[in-house]
Amino acid sequence: MNEDRSTLAGTGVWEMALRYGDPALAADSAAEIEALGYSAVWIPDTGGDLFGAMANLLCSTRKLAVASGILNIWMQDAAESARRYHELVAEHGHRVLLGLGVSHAPLIDQVLDPGMFRKPLAKTAAYLDELDAATPALPVDARVLAALGPKMLELARDRTAGAHPYLVTPDHTATAREILGPGKLLAPEQGVVLETDPDRARTIARKNMGHYFGLPNYVNNWRRSGFTDADVVAPGSDRLVDAIVAWGDETAIAARVQEHRDAGADHVCIQVMTDRDDLETVPLEEWRRLAPVLIKSHLA
Repeated sequence: MNEDRSTLAGTGVWEMALRYGDPALAADSAAEIEALGYSAVWIPDTGGDLFGAMANLLCSTRKLAVASGILNIWMQDAAESARRYHELVAEHGHRVLLGLGVSHAPLIDQVLDPGMFRKPLAKTAAYLDELDAATPALPVDARVLAALGPKMLELARDRTAGAHPYLVTPDHTATAREILGPGKLLAPEQGVVLETDPDRARTIARKNMGHYFGLPNYVNNWRRSGFTDADVVAPGSDRLVDAIVAWGDETAIAARVQEHRDAGADHVCIQVMTDRDDLETVPLEEWRRLAPVLIKSHLA
């Protein structure tokens, strides 16, 4: 990853356990992810010491990019985030990327104050203003937005290095690329299930998707993508599940990742979905099985 973060390419790994699981396991996992040839790891944020978790992953790797997917702008102070970013860069070089997001009304109203979540576009723009005003400022090319709708994608285009959409289809990637235009980083997340039995694969996918049916940002985006009210009611239609989560063997999953690339993605991060109930393990075997086809497909 060069100083120009728009050069982030290849295939990354999105994994919650790298943030909220055992730090020693996270560090060892990041080292293996790097050795397998993946180009980045992405970790979520719902408050707390995001930058400490990022530092843990950076310390255990040499070249791997470490990105937030996403930094919750309601829960992380902008000036402090800029300061911590520069500390990480001073220690580990330019392989830190901050994915920023406005989160979701149900979460913010529950964790902070009811009614606090309002005007997400204006809130995001104001947060970017704060990052620009920090001393030192957070560079524009060091940040991307978790953008789904057209207006947020336009804000990502105008004020950041690009976008990190989540739970989207290759068709959404094509739309995002059209809005972002050339030269902006487009790094969608892609959920994957390494399972060829349709019923079992969809059961695992629905288990991992279940939380998101209660979050309007995602449900509204699925509707924009052509899904009906019947599709987006929990637990989701087979049509929706199959479009959002790639399942099957290694070849099938590699084909879906390639669809995102063909639609304009620079970088795709996979989220391996399993039937685990905790963060005490990581899907190491799945990462190993997928690496040869995903890394090879990008280099071909």
